[in-house]
Amino acid sequence: MIRPATVEDVSEIHAMIRELAVYEREPDQAKATPEQLREALFCEHPAVFGLIAQDDTTGVPVGFALWFRNFSTWTGTHGVYLEDLFVRPEARGAGHGRALLAELAAICAAHGYQRLEWSVLDWNTPAREFYRSLGAEPMDGWTVNRVCGDALKELAALAPSRGEG
Repeated sequence: MIRPATVEDVSEIHAMIRELAVYEREPDQAKATPEQLREALFCEHPAVFGLIAQDDTTGVPVGFALWFRNFSTWTGTHGVYLEDLFVRPEARGAGHGRALLAELAAICAAHGYQRLEWSVLDWNTPAREFYRSLGAEPMDGWTVNRVCGDALKELAALAPSRGEG
């Protein structure tokens, strides 16, 4: 069963984010707190949204997806960017990941969004094969870029609105 995340799910989502960080070999990089997640997901005008996959028998959450809207200047429409998708190892193979992605595709279809996009680590062959089986195509020729930490502060200092540059 797939359902929208509720405020009662925040601690479980936080725990699964930690599990995902361990799986992705970056446990020290997952710094979001439950309070930050609660605020981001359930503030007056949230910019990020969550889905929960729960076991049909027990009702226990076994996976989640966090996503937000993006915009394509090429299609002139919004899309969905999937920030995180995670299904606990003991629940994999039961269709939860497929159901989460199908729900996101249904959200796209219902709103006229033209794209559902996400990133996957190059070494994560099981995930890459799973996504391919659903019709996802890797975006060859594109590289994800990120500016963070001190580099972000240094770049921000160059903003014309700061009186420089």
